[in-house]
Amino acid sequence: MSSTSQASQRINALLDENSFVEIGAMVTARSTDFGLKQSETPSDGVVTGYGVIDGNLVYVYSQDASVLGGSVGEMHAKKIARIYDMAVKMGAPVIGLIDSTGMRLQEATDALSAFGEIYAKEVEASGVVPQITAVFGGCGGGLALVPALSDFTFMETKNGKLFVNSPNSIKGNYEEKCDTAAADFQSSKTGIVDVAGDEETIYNEIRQLVSLLPSNNEDSDFYEECADDLNRSLENFDGAVADPALALSILSDNGVFFETKREYAKEMVTGFIKLNGATVGAVANRSVVFDENGKEKEKFDAVLTANGLEKAADFVRFCDAFDLPIVTFTNVKGFLATTCEERRLAKNAASLVSALGNASVPKVNVVTGKALGSAFVIMNSKADINVCWPDSQIGTMEADMAAKIIGDGKSAEEVNEIAAEYAKLQNSAVSAARRGYVDEIIEPADTRKYVIGALEMLFTKREAKPAKKHVTK
Repeated sequence: MSSTSQASQRINALLDENSFVEIGAMVTARSTDFGLKQSETPSDGVVTGYGVIDGNLVYVYSQDASVLGGSVGEMHAKKIARIYDMAVKMGAPVIGLIDSTGMRLQEATDALSAFGEIYAKEVEASGVVPQITAVFGGCGGGLALVPALSDFTFMETKNGKLFVNSPNSIKGNYEEKCDTAAADFQSSKTGIVDVAGDEETIYNEIRQLVSLLPSNNEDSDFYEECADDLNRSLENFDGAVADPALALSILSDNGVFFETKREYAKEMVTGFIKLNGATVGAVANRSVVFDENGKEKEKFDAVLTANGLEKAADFVRFCDAFDLPIVTFTNVKGFLATTCEERRLAKNAASLVSALGNASVPKVNVVTGKALGSAFVIMNSKADINVCWPDSQIGTMEADMAAKIIGDGKSAEEVNEIAAEYAKLQNSAVSAARRGYVDEIIEPADTRKYVIGALEMLFTKREAKPAKKHVTK
């Protein structure tokens, strides 16, 4: 395989300089049907091998669109499967760089079997080593399952095309009307793509992500010395927490924050931060998106949505599989109430409850604002440690609504008195702490210190669960 091919160039741009070692360079297609010849399929359209990112071992495959469109055939898939086998044995991430026309029609059932082999390897590696996919060109039909089965997906905005059915094949749709294969659609509507951008952005983002993740599910050596002050006071943190993308950067060691699924369900933020040198998974409710100048760009109601719940549940399951602690920041008053949402709310809320309930890693919950009704219960209310800010509202519903029910038939003045009393007796941080539902009431500026302290205490957590194969929900 020529080192100047685009597939090889992408690998070299991603990995540390001169670190890539190619495996299977001499492999060619076995089939000769429909004019296929071995000499026409160098490396069978995919470059595979291993290298390092910031000194961390990774396994990589990169499809070569100049060879039969990078199509997937028998030997093409065997090369990818070989990389997966090595990655699982050695305990290192797999990174796939996709640029393909899809299934190789000239190989028919051999190509079908090839897809199945790749799926099987992805499923086998799931929860064992991190899987990252970047879509640089075509990724259609059955190949679309490859990024969907991955843990994290990146997509090039100009040439990347990710789809099961092409836009023009969807009844009533055409590409100019709604390009369902484009990065924008896949990022904001399907929840498959974590980050979209140009090629250079994707390489940088993947490198940052790899530096934050353990190499495998038993890797306990990826901690680093913390150069940040563990007791650093977070000035004006309460003003930033409405947008967790900003707040988590302030909270984290040296401002490190990698946000996942950035354009999908923005009302729920998920991502990785560093606390005391360790990677921690963060889940937070969002009510505002601030721009680079600190101005409000978008606003959301403090409610849970079906998409947000799905996003959080998937993220929690990843963190638990790779033994990453989970910190949640709760500010929620209920659920988005629409007919469309109602179709999936209960199921996706149950999915997050299941993910958090089954997670055996350390869990810390910080209530920063409202924590009302079952929405609060769903947002990690049964964490190992629960803390809240002094002005938090924790209860069944907002005081004025409760007062209208309790004081039905009473005068407006009496209802207002009931509301004030309800807020004090039932909805305050103090009332929740007195009942043992909050472990400590902390000042916003002290959040970093208390969260790090809680995670240090929980570092040796062990939790025995009933013997079972896996959960069903």
